[in-house]
Amino acid sequence: MATKSKIEWTESTWNPVTGCTKVSPGCKHCYAERMAARLQAMGQRNYVNGFKLTLHDHMLEKPLSWKKPQRIFVNSMSDLFHEEVPMAFIEKVFDVMRRAFWHQFQILTKRSERLFELSSQIEWPDNVWMGVSVENQDYTFRIDHLRQTDARIKFLSLEPLLGPLVDLNLSGIDWAIVGGESGLGARPMREEWVLQIRSQCQAAGVPFFFKQWGGINKKRAGRTLEGKTWDDFPVKAANHPLSSHQPEVRPAQFTLLKAIEGH
Repeated sequence: MATKSKIEWTESTWNPVTGCTKVSPGCKHCYAERMAARLQAMGQRNYVNGFKLTLHDHMLEKPLSWKKPQRIFVNSMSDLFHEEVPMAFIEKVFDVMRRAFWHQFQILTKRSERLFELSSQIEWPDNVWMGVSVENQDYTFRIDHLRQTDARIKFLSLEPLLGPLVDLNLSGIDWAIVGGESGLGARPMREEWVLQIRSQCQAAGVPFFFKQWGGINKKRAGRTLEGKTWDDFPVKAANHPLSSHQPEVRPAQFTLLKAIEGH
């Protein structure tokens, strides 16, 4: 059974790698770091090392047993392009995604330099969406790195959005997600930043997905922008089996453990 996710833009998570290290301001209040500590305390075997980067060979072929086509967020608890993840392991992950062709896999990285360096060594399957995280203007260079990869679908996660993003070059970008930071210590996101990004996406013809306002109580803050929810997905994904399959609303009774690893 797939590991269900409450993340609005995906359906399931798959974590053949767990743990990470901070590389930029968006990492300050890392959700995955807090979650890993809780899972370690619960005795979950994949988190015996806490948030120290760990490879999990036993997790590699999980998606092959999930028969229902779905969107799968790869390494929600890590970064596949972390410098401590060997290229050989990255190739294994891509091999599984290639073989599990009925799914769509969504990968996010903040390590765009390594993504760019390794891209030519990767055989990119059509069912892999590659994204980079950009939290403020200082990190828009990640978009340039992403643009130069051979990923079929390229997307941006502008979350946690910590400042305005002006004059974005959205050439070659297929999708943009925007969201505010959530949890204790969450830094505020201004509406004008979001509207500016939405306008740039509309002008460039890039599908726009508004994930959340964030804050300490993200459920109360909601995810509507000017009275509307924005749930656009990449146009290039339209010929995939999931094209008419929209993300489901996940019941609140899913346990913390199931929400992350499912076992």
